Amino acid sequence: MPDIPRRSSARTAKLASIPLGIAGRAAMGFGRKIAGGDRDEIDAQLAAKAAEQMFSVLGELKGGAMKLGQALSVFEAAVPEEFAEPYREALTKLQAEAPPMPVKRVHAVLDQQLGTGWRQRVREFDDTPTASASIGQVHRAVWSDGRDVAVKVQYPGADVALRSDLKTLQRFVGIFATVMPGTDIKSVLDELSARTEEELDYRIEGSNQRAFATAIGDDDENFAVPRVVASSPKVMISEWMTGTPLSAIIAKGTVEERNTAGGRLALFQFASPARVKILHGDPHPGNFMLLPDGRLGAIDFGAALALPNGLPRELGAMVRLAREEKFDELTELLREQNFIIAGRDVSDKEIADYLRPITDPIKMESFHFTRAWMQGMASNATDFTTTQFKTARSLNLPPQYAMIFRVLLGTVGICAQLDAYAPYRSILEEWLPGFTE
Repeated sequence: MPDIPRRSSARTAKLASIPLGIAGRAAMGFGRKIAGGDRDEIDAQLAAKAAEQMFSVLGELKGGAMKLGQALSVFEAAVPEEFAEPYREALTKLQAEAPPMPVKRVHAVLDQQLGTGWRQRVREFDDTPTASASIGQVHRAVWSDGRDVAVKVQYPGADVALRSDLKTLQRFVGIFATVMPGTDIKSVLDELSARTEEELDYRIEGSNQRAFATAIGDDDENFAVPRVVASSPKVMISEWMTGTPLSAIIAKGTVEERNTAGGRLALFQFASPARVKILHGDPHPGNFMLLPDGRLGAIDFGAALALPNGLPRELGAMVRLAREEKFDELTELLREQNFIIAGRDVSDKEIADYLRPITDPIKMESFHFTRAWMQGMASNATDFTTTQFKTARSLNLPPQYAMIFRVLLGTVGICAQLDAYAPYRSILEEWLPGFTE
């Protein structure tokens, strides 16, 4: 990767102009609507222009924009079809791989982090990276004992740049609602910022991955996690894993692959807090793969949430009470857990609509996650005439639930991209505390 770009005054001014530019076009579009312009056509034009300008400038943020793109990619299925093309193209650009780091710099980082003797511990090392992402790149190598390994190397200066990028991105929270309807961008960015320090220290990631690998083991019939070989603050080495990324299955997978991947992913996210006492916090298609034997392979444990007692029992109780339509008890529980803003009132229907992403899939034995279903919920969330918009002003997402909800909603989003049937209800019955009581 080239040197982390410096923040120039010109680019700062360019970034500052984005909200005004997009807001101005939105105001003109609103004026044309009042004047009798075709609403759908005007909305489509505004959407395309907003996506083009915003993402072209955000592309300059490199690591931070890529990190946001990965987080938003799980909600891609919620984008309305009439606006889908510019948004999906923009998200693809945000997730695009960074230019590779020069070989000499890669070796310098390895010397600094592992000591100059690392060459005796590595039998072979491919100087060409197999992947590059927001803060680092991955090289394939052969360890001294003959194992194929993945060597993850962090870009020099990536820590300073990523912190700055995420701070800058906070300024665009309101505008992102235009690009990703129905997505709580503020919560996503807040969560990314809160987890930044953990992700920048590969020793933390190594510890999380070791916990998953130990708890799951080598013979699990559903999941696989590569063993960690070595880790330091800026370098992590783990066993190499070969499989078909979920992103490839989304693009051209068979029906069987889609259903298997969707079911395994949902099971992984609900079972891990009980089995490992940790929640994998980065659910996007690039972090999971389907192995030849049908197991779901999981990688990238930099973002994770420790849950010593598993998922909150109160969450399972909320889902159960919503399913049973016991709204008096549900409302009381939501108030106790600080989901309802003090002094605000919400109706039974508003609460039911708010919990639909979790409660809809448990209405039948096997639920079909589709883009149309996701788009329907997103449409309701951004329509000023619906109850969900009013609910958004009355409901609060408590900090202790922020990452849990993001991960579970992200998992639902990936399942919708997969167009998968998954036994969601039976998974919750087995792994979500409080759901069956």
